Amino acid sequence: MARRPAGSTPRDGGRRGRTSSAIGKIAPDAATSPKAPAPKPAPLPVPPDPNLVLLGEFGRAHGLNGEVRLKSYTGDPRAIAGYGALLTADGRSLTLADVRLAPGSSPDMLIARVKGVSGRSAAEALNRVALFIPRDRLTAPEDDDEVYTADLIGATAVDEAGTLVGTIVAVPNYGGGDLLELRPPNGGATALLPFTKAFVPVLDMAQRRVTVAAPEDLFAPPGEKPADDPG
Repeated sequence: MARRPAGSTPRDGGRRGRTSSAIGKIAPDAATSPKAPAPKPAPLPVPPDPNLVLLGEFGRAHGLNGEVRLKSYTGDPRAIAGYGALLTADGRSLTLADVRLAPGSSPDMLIARVKGVSGRSAAEALNRVALFIPRDRLTAPEDDDEVYTADLIGATAVDEAGTLVGTIVAVPNYGGGDLLELRPPNGGATALLPFTKAFVPVLDMAQRRVTVAAPEDLFAPPGEKPADDPG
């Protein structure tokens, strides 16, 4: 899940939470951007059953001994190993024997070992395989600031007047906190908005809708660099 208030307690599921922050005027240097600071993430896999919640997705094989990269969508990335058997879209049941953080700066990328998987070829066969869990095996959100990542994807974002701002297409995290990636109503380039109470004051997951306080130029293309910009 995602949780807005900051906290060190491990969260289960693909929870994402808004970081506590006073709602008020958006600072000129606020972390909103029409460009992602890293390559655009691929769309999240769609659960084969609406009662399933996405917990993670395997990537490429790691080494020669059956280990595989795993992107975790749990609040505490390594907590994904504590859910026992996980389901795949084709009906298989897989259990993570061990996970550790992968080298690099991505806080949600792990190196995993899967029970019954040994050797590089078997690990390579897991590439792009998504892992799900029945929703009834997860604990209920502890407060109104918690929501499952899978429930955010596809939700609409409106302003305080109820005008459509865009659709949430991803919930990336590049190390500085969760972001909502929004696509404008008429299509085009996406923009990022911090998943904090200041920028996302209202969550209404029953209606698959969030209220956002976004700057007017959220989807504006980036301007030209100043002549003295060293970048």
